Amino acid sequence: MSNKLTASVAQTASVLLDTPATLDRALTLMAEAAKQGAQLLVFPEAFIGGYPKGADFHIYLGGRTPQGRAEFKQYFDAAVTVDGPEIAKLAKSAAQHKMYVVTGIIERDGGTLYCTAVYLGPDGRVLGKHRKLMPTALERLVWGFGDGSTIEAVDTPYGKLGAVICWENYMPALRMAMYQQRVAIYCAPTADDRDTWQSTMQHIALEGRCFVLSACQHLRRSQFPADKMNNRLPEAPETVLMRGGSMIIDPLGKMLAGPVFNEDALLTAELDMSIIPMAQMDFDPVGHYARPDVFSLHVNTAAQPAVTLDAGNGERRG
Repeated sequence: MSNKLTASVAQTASVLLDTPATLDRALTLMAEAAKQGAQLLVFPEAFIGGYPKGADFHIYLGGRTPQGRAEFKQYFDAAVTVDGPEIAKLAKSAAQHKMYVVTGIIERDGGTLYCTAVYLGPDGRVLGKHRKLMPTALERLVWGFGDGSTIEAVDTPYGKLGAVICWENYMPALRMAMYQQRVAIYCAPTADDRDTWQSTMQHIALEGRCFVLSACQHLRRSQFPADKMNNRLPEAPETVLMRGGSMIIDPLGKMLAGPVFNEDALLTAELDMSIIPMAQMDFDPVGHYARPDVFSLHVNTAAQPAVTLDAGNGERRG
């Protein structure tokens, strides 16, 4: 296992309903990070496809509107598929820069959208994905629920790489499922820009004895015009809708970079992976500090298709 890793987190905004322009922004940031020596780059939650901050799609209990359906169609069209040309373009760039990339996307699958994190490798492959298990509050109106089949972390020469999206980080059982995989690089793409997010990220770094990389968008009202999508937030162009707060933290809770607020930023830090076993000397949440005789956790990692087809020969497929 390699002991040193240069990692970056990107703090910037999506281009609302313009996926090609957002892709161009991602490619530019990948090139900038590579110039800084980054071997891993993390983008925010829903970066490709967009986080519709303040939008309500005109949905109310018991009713929908034609305008809201039209706005959802626009949002649906801006989403991407994991095997589509947009992710292929990012994967090609990852190979060009010999870089791991974790990016939030709005994933389109049939008629459903998912808030997803995609893992790209320095060989240009899609290494895996994680779908957000529990969309928060009004997010449930436009995003589907992930299942346990996408909580698997991926292997790298630096240790396991995993992602937990936004308020999934408040789900203790999900965190334990990640720690059980020995995640060394814990990515937290988010839309939470509150002061309290820093304490959450530091807690997870200490609890999991892992490096935590959190990326949040820096988004202003001028980048989310009301004529493209209904938005209930203030109209002043310079109103900050998401102020960032991206950061990189080591396994003992030390802030290596950030948090940075109210500006676009590319934060970079060197991660010394040898710190992890030193940090685990006195605390290993799924090892010597666990009490499996008292506590146990069952994780269902099976995919949950709505329909299972039986071929009549004992074989089944979703």
